[in-house]
Amino acid sequence: MTDRLLEGKVALVTGSAAGIGRASVLAFAREGAKVVAADVDEIGGNRTVDLVREAGGEAVFRRCDISDPDDVAELIDTAVQTFGGLHCAHNNAGVGQPQKGFSDLEPDAWERTLRVNLTGTWNCMRAELDHMKRHGGGAIVATSSVASLLGQQGSSAYAASKSGVNSLVRTAAGEYASAGVRVNAILPGPIATDLVRKSIEENPALEERMNRSIPMGRLGQPEEVAEAAVWLCSDRSSFITGALVPVDGGKTLF
Repeated sequence: MTDRLLEGKVALVTGSAAGIGRASVLAFAREGAKVVAADVDEIGGNRTVDLVREAGGEAVFRRCDISDPDDVAELIDTAVQTFGGLHCAHNNAGVGQPQKGFSDLEPDAWERTLRVNLTGTWNCMRAELDHMKRHGGGAIVATSSVASLLGQQGSSAYAASKSGVNSLVRTAAGEYASAGVRVNAILPGPIATDLVRKSIEENPALEERMNRSIPMGRLGQPEEVAEAAVWLCSDRSSFITGALVPVDGGKTLF
């Protein structure tokens, strides 16, 4: 018997080169999954895999641009050819947008944000759902954002893209429940990723403002988001599908 939540499973994590994605890869591997780590950042993605192997886990890296459906198809093939299948996925890859007001955002920035965050997530889910339906089921988690519920000034494209992710998740959950595939989303609040830490270094007052906006009074850690993704992909959450789960220290309460 093992206490590891994902023993014998094959997992896919996109956006794995840093932050939440790296923490997710490490958490999935710790819980017994063989992991395909995907990102456009080859250096960061390979470093994530190195960390897994140093800890005694199994992982491979595959470069993938999730906005390219052919890349995504090859990513699924990598999981099947390398580890024999695909049982769970954390669709975490995404981009931010220039912090600009609604009417100041350039069309190119809008289109890129939607292409990666929304269409890219659709590309991944479409391929994953097809495979899982044909092979007895599975579990998918998408990284959305609290911005999808609250709105966020200067982030119209980002908030819209993440609201779209919520709708994809709930639609897929309903369509694929009878096939044994569960689909959920996690909605991180402010998380202490490298990008956020860099912003705080450049503007030290930012951290205090962010902390004041969170009832728990602190930023979340990437590992705390990863733990939610692991749990939602495990049998411990076997009766949960179509859920939008905030991981936000209470930010969406008020």
